[in-house]
Amino acid sequence: MSTGAVTSPALPVWRDPLAWTKVADIFAVLVALSLPWSTSLTGIFATAWLLTAAPTLDIRLFLQSLKRPICMFPMALFALALLGTLWSDAAWSVRLYAVGPTAKLLALPVLFYHYERSTRGLWVFVAFLVSCTLLMAMSWIVTFAPGLSLKLPNDAERGIFVKNHIDQGQEFALCVVALAYPFLAFLRAGRISLALLLGALALSFVVNMAFVIVSRTALVTMPILLVIFALLHLRWRSMVVVLITLIALAGGAWIASPYLRATAATFLSDYQQYKATNRATSLGTRLEIWQKSLRFFAEAPIAGHGTGSTRDLFSQAAVGRPGDASAEIFGNPHNQTLNVAVQWGMIGVVVLYAMWLFHLLLFRGDGLVASIGLLVVLQNIFTSLFNSHLFDFHEGWMYVLGVGVAGGMTLKAGLSEAAARSAHLTQR
Repeated sequence: MSTGAVTSPALPVWRDPLAWTKVADIFAVLVALSLPWSTSLTGIFATAWLLTAAPTLDIRLFLQSLKRPICMFPMALFALALLGTLWSDAAWSVRLYAVGPTAKLLALPVLFYHYERSTRGLWVFVAFLVSCTLLMAMSWIVTFAPGLSLKLPNDAERGIFVKNHIDQGQEFALCVVALAYPFLAFLRAGRISLALLLGALALSFVVNMAFVIVSRTALVTMPILLVIFALLHLRWRSMVVVLITLIALAGGAWIASPYLRATAATFLSDYQQYKATNRATSLGTRLEIWQKSLRFFAEAPIAGHGTGSTRDLFSQAAVGRPGDASAEIFGNPHNQTLNVAVQWGMIGVVVLYAMWLFHLLLFRGDGLVASIGLLVVLQNIFTSLFNSHLFDFHEGWMYVLGVGVAGGMTLKAGLSEAAARSAHLTQR
């Protein structure tokens, strides 16, 4: 008679949580691959990921995980958007449509839970890097062969195959800064060939951003992210060397790229034209939007004007002739804080900043994953000074996917360290 333990028969695939976990991981990779290219595919794959991740959830543990601040505040922002429909004066179709941009934040708790248990989180980051690299190659191709671009003639932009220069600039800027950590790690480990490969890839993104597509938002925020990375990971002597190198590269790009100089020059010319003639230049319009948004916020500072109220407020405040900055009507203040403040007042701003703060604190450790998560949060915070990137589809999903995957992996590493310490104390 056998004395071994009786083993239960293998579960059918459709009931096996491990099989569902692998399928969900594959769909998460597909989300990362499609994000730089297609809004529709990203939405389809994100929905498929959520449906395949659901069977892996232990309801009791998942509900318990929702009590963590990193989960509570994204859900609170969505709940506030939903409640804000009750005191808005906009049409109900507009109110419900305005709830949509916050719905993606509900994926964060599921991502945290999933990648706290999955071992394939790095697949997602590698997939995004590979996809952005292919997009960069396509950007060079359409620069010299514009007819290959999928953009309509009226929407065509130099070097843009799909989407727009802001989205593409955000992707490339994030790749550049995220590559800094593995580049440095390989360099310190003496793996020079791999370090040079990553360095060349990062440089190729920078060259594309300087000579093909220049996003003013990326132009302002990428140097800030690089400085923060240097302060966190480099000794002061290395920082001096890196700073000198960056200044030299920036100077070379400035001299060699008339497109970069022209884009930077628009900052001053846009402001001068706006002040002199009230013309609706890019910068002038943005300043006008911010001034009006501050006034809207002052009118309802506690709970705001309600979800979806922004466009009606700008419509009522529009004055002047067509083409004037003061006559422009927008549904988006082009600033994440003001976007939240106008609709949900100080309550919304507190929830937004609390979410950013707890997500930053989640990545205060060391390592590649923590570095990626920190950079994703910081990029969203800084670029949200000039856009409502948390609510935009593309940049919003960059935040949700990056923070969710990196956050889950960070939580998993923390549990492993705690278990190791507990085992060590038990042995003693």
